[in-house]
Amino acid sequence: MFNFIPNRLALIVLISACSIILISMGLRQTFGLFFSAFEEGLGCTRTEFGLAIGIQMLFWGMFAPLFGLLADKLGGNKAVFIGFIIFGLGIYMLYAGPNTGIYFQISLGVLVGIALGATAIGVPVSEVGKHFPNETRTIATGIVTAAASVGYFLSPLFTKYSLGLVGWEQTLKYFMYFIALGLLASLFLFPSKSILNSSEVDRDQTFMSAIKEAFTHKGYVLLVLGFFVCGFQITLVGTHIPGYMQDRGMAGWSATIILALIGFFNIFGTLGMGYLGTKYKKKNLLCILYALRALSICIFIFSPPSLLNSIIFGVTFGLLWLSTVPPTNGIVAQIFGTKYLSTLFGIVFLCHQFGAFAGAFLGGYFYDVYGSYDYAWYMAIALSIFATAVHFPIDERRLVRVDKSI
Repeated sequence: MFNFIPNRLALIVLISACSIILISMGLRQTFGLFFSAFEEGLGCTRTEFGLAIGIQMLFWGMFAPLFGLLADKLGGNKAVFIGFIIFGLGIYMLYAGPNTGIYFQISLGVLVGIALGATAIGVPVSEVGKHFPNETRTIATGIVTAAASVGYFLSPLFTKYSLGLVGWEQTLKYFMYFIALGLLASLFLFPSKSILNSSEVDRDQTFMSAIKEAFTHKGYVLLVLGFFVCGFQITLVGTHIPGYMQDRGMAGWSATIILALIGFFNIFGTLGMGYLGTKYKKKNLLCILYALRALSICIFIFSPPSLLNSIIFGVTFGLLWLSTVPPTNGIVAQIFGTKYLSTLFGIVFLCHQFGAFAGAFLGGYFYDVYGSYDYAWYMAIALSIFATAVHFPIDERRLVRVDKSI
């Protein structure tokens, strides 16, 4: 069953990355459930809340390549450890600081965003990718991404229960215990001892030449553009689905059910996509995935609100939620190799976070201006069609480098 794991070090790193991403992405998924408490307790508007989440997404994206470079140079364990320290500081300021105005944007937006740049998706997934050959890399990264799904499933349930029982401040204090576990897990995210499937020219490549090479490759540019769409859609859902369900007359638990189902079924989606990535062209899988996202959103918003509709959306969108990550990361590694994988995927993820900023902010902005989230959903559908189109021309063949010194 586990014969795809090449050695003990790869297994340790895989377990470490799964633990890290479960905690980090699990906590990240719960922030939308705090919007009512922040409205009542802090007096923030939906635009202010959406702005904070948007800033968080933006800083997450901006720092993902920087932490990726740190991981490529010094090891993922150091990058993620620093990230969890910053994560703890952001959560502490959120419940112990002034809580309003600029402090709210700094704690929930800036600090948590910087922390996610190290602890969520980019670094853990890419560090695991360095330990596995191209033939089984998407399976390994699919397992790590599935761990995020476990966090997505459990964290909203715990948070909803805790908010009702002890309130938002004590719930955030509980988050500090999970962050401490993340610090411990980060110590075992060891760097790879070798660069797999590489020539001497690959190993001698410099950072600047890797960046220049990537941005002159049309497939990489298209991949960057396509990942913007993923960020817009999942952040729109994760941030504003509680408010959207409330506006449609559904009980608060309906949003929790959706988020929990997304987390649970994303386990199967990411594992399935990881397996399919070993059998079929990854770009074609991404085209199909984004087309299905458009269909899922259309059925959800144009159908009458009901518990059944909520369940269908949670299941279908959950299967598609983070399933973009294994093939996207896999294409980057397949084309360019693994020496600067954390950095190059971090740059792709930066565009993802530009989309995430737009999804978080525009969702709240459209609601405050028009009294509805409809225009944000229409944008999400249009962007799915765009993403379906831009992934198709990608050439995912391995780039062969020539030693120009000869």
